[in-house]
Amino acid sequence: MVFLVLLCLALTVLLGGGYYAYRVAFWSPKKGREDLPVHKGKQYEPHLPEIARLLQTLIDRPCEFVSVTSYDGLTLWGRYYHVSDGAPLDIAFHGYRSSGLTDFCGGAEISREMGHNLLLIDQRAHGKSQGSTITFGIKERYDVLTWVDYALERFGKDTKILLYGISMGASTVLMASELPLPENVKGIVADCPYSSPTKIIRAVGRKQRIPAAVAAVFSWAGAKVYGGFDLRETDPVRAVKQAKVPIVLIHGESDGFVPCDMSAEIQRANPQMIYRCTFPVADHGISFLVNPNRYRQIVREFCDKVLT
Repeated sequence: MVFLVLLCLALTVLLGGGYYAYRVAFWSPKKGREDLPVHKGKQYEPHLPEIARLLQTLIDRPCEFVSVTSYDGLTLWGRYYHVSDGAPLDIAFHGYRSSGLTDFCGGAEISREMGHNLLLIDQRAHGKSQGSTITFGIKERYDVLTWVDYALERFGKDTKILLYGISMGASTVLMASELPLPENVKGIVADCPYSSPTKIIRAVGRKQRIPAAVAAVFSWAGAKVYGGFDLRETDPVRAVKQAKVPIVLIHGESDGFVPCDMSAEIQRANPQMIYRCTFPVADHGISFLVNPNRYRQIVREFCDKVLT
């Protein structure tokens, strides 16, 4: 009898903690989802004028809203920017609770300078896309395949494709690298990726003084019971071991959200396919703003190499 009481109590705590973790980490309410994120924090202050310029430039560019249906029936949306027929296509995936406009306003400029067409994705449970659960790349990695298939059907089987991602989007495209990507996908550019969903949740939990083990257990339970996915199903480190396309990792050495060591861990998993560049003093996702010339050079040289 005592055992049953203790078991029920433990399950109640697990389910209650899991529900709280789900609502905090994974649930995405529809209200305000299409609003552009506000850049808060001292790390952004020196760059706010340039962010505003880049963002307004991208907003002013004409685009076509396009959509696909995900493997599990969600309508996903993206913005397509056309430069020229037959040009390589960059498909870009934004970060956690962010948007393609904000995360790739700098990358879009580089893409246009290279003469590439661009597809900015609203990840599931973000922006205009359907879904209420953010899965940290677990389900999103299959959406990468869906968008690649869309691109080949619309632009032709000879279209050369580059995958881009920042933060969660970077981990998403890295996790997609273990999937059967068509040969049209020539390379992956991943900016400040985390090495696993569980590890980034533990890292954020520690900053909030939540024991790592507690954060891991409750987040796993919340994802499994309320979100319908397994946080441990895969991760970027495991995925890139199977990667057959070249990858360049970019990371700010002063990243206060995703530790820079995480991208080093990813590179060690497949050093023959992965090249890594770090930016001194750059915080999370602002390596381009800290040193735009070097960032441009890295991306252009990588693209020249993989597209030749």
